[in-house]
Amino acid sequence: MDFSGVTLRPMSQDEYDDYTTRRDLEYVQSLTKVMSAEAASRKARQDRAAFLPHGLATERHRLLVAVNDAEQSVGHAWFGLDEPRTRASDTAWLYDISVEEPYRRSGYGRAILAAVEALAREAGATRLGLNVFGHNTPAISLYQACGYEVMAQQMAKRL
Repeated sequence: MDFSGVTLRPMSQDEYDDYTTRRDLEYVQSLTKVMSAEAASRKARQDRAAFLPHGLATERHRLLVAVNDAEQSVGHAWFGLDEPRTRASDTAWLYDISVEEPYRRSGYGRAILAAVEALAREAGATRLGLNVFGHNTPAISLYQACGYEVMAQQMAKRL
């Protein structure tokens, strides 16, 4: 799918291997803000096994590479065609969206998100849900600018 200079295409196996290795590391880094590094590593492994039990072949999940007009990989997106807790098929779920460092703050995040929304809509979804860590202010700003609203919120205080 082509959207404002960004085309989303399926990941190859090599791209998937690189993507999940890097994504797991980033996920662990975010989780260590609320749990030990050991627990964060364990959770990252468990979550990947639960959500992508068959890797690229996991049913109703799309793992995509975002490519710009110059055929450069500018980012990634992973979404599923069911809400993960309720399995509601009218709500697609954005598990991850990323823009490669040199391409950030250039509109690619918005373009990738819009392309994912279009794919989810084509698949029959009427909503796209997601989770975002509270410290990820660039992502929160993007989602708010694109019309996403807070549906639930967790808070904590270090004692």
